[in-house]
Amino acid sequence: MADDWYELTKLIKDPSIIVERVKIKNRNVVLEGSFELPPLAQLSMEDQIFAIAFIRSHGSIKEMEKLYNISYPTVKNRLNQITSQLEFIEINPPASQNEILDMLASGEISFDEAIGKLRD
Repeated sequence: MADDWYELTKLIKDPSIIVERVKIKNRNVVLEGSFELPPLAQLSMEDQIFAIAFIRSHGSIKEMEKLYNISYPTVKNRLNQITSQLEFIEINPPASQNEILDMLASGEISFDEAIGKLRD
């Protein structure tokens, strides 16, 4: 499967693939529509392999230096190049105006706290 994906990305030389049909393996369920690939799947195969190696090395730049036989700055530059292609995902987004007003109405926060959150 990974070889097929590698060959496909080499063939089209364009990471902007839209998936139109998804089948759940071993189930009789098919979804059709227009689905974007997840951000990591949109990276080139080489960048995906580098990112996987970095994760498997528990984020150790020293391990990456040994594994790829490259210098610390080269590892950092490669990671910066990969991360520049990925959009930052906010894990704890700030509360929306409606959420803040709901917290105020339910007494979870004071008026002053609500004003502070609305100003942020």
